Amino acid sequence: MSEAVLRDEAVRLGQAAASKQEAIQACGEALVATGLVEPAYIEGMFVREEQISTYMGEGFAIPHGTNQCRVNVLQPVIGYLQFPQGVDWDGHQVTVCIPIASGSDAHMGILSALAGVLSDPENAERLRTTSDPAEVHRILSTVRA
Repeated sequence: MSEAVLRDEAVRLGQAAASKQEAIQACGEALVATGLVEPAYIEGMFVREEQISTYMGEGFAIPHGTNQCRVNVLQPVIGYLQFPQGVDWDGHQVTVCIPIASGSDAHMGILSALAGVLSDPENAERLRTTSDPAEVHRILSTVRA
């Protein structure tokens, strides 16, 4: 049976970041805080962002590392960071980052499950505006590895 990949330590409401780089750093630190990702993974997140933007649309970004940095992931995990004031993401306004870390191809299943959740306009709006960590967990509970 697959298990939920969102961890309490990686849910952060009401965050602020002056830049995309600050937001990515905060995302990486949230994943590291779970104990399931080594700090070296964060550099891979910056490299991935240089290769291709992780902006997904509708105010969401899904920062993640390169294939090479997967060795720094002990277990699949996602986070949730809400930036109510928004972060400029190469000309797009991001209010929610959902960082992903996976040491295997599980990231494809995680991305697919996230796409399903975010394609529901009601879920997307609640994730952008909620002030309740329990609601974040409820909405993202279907994202599993």
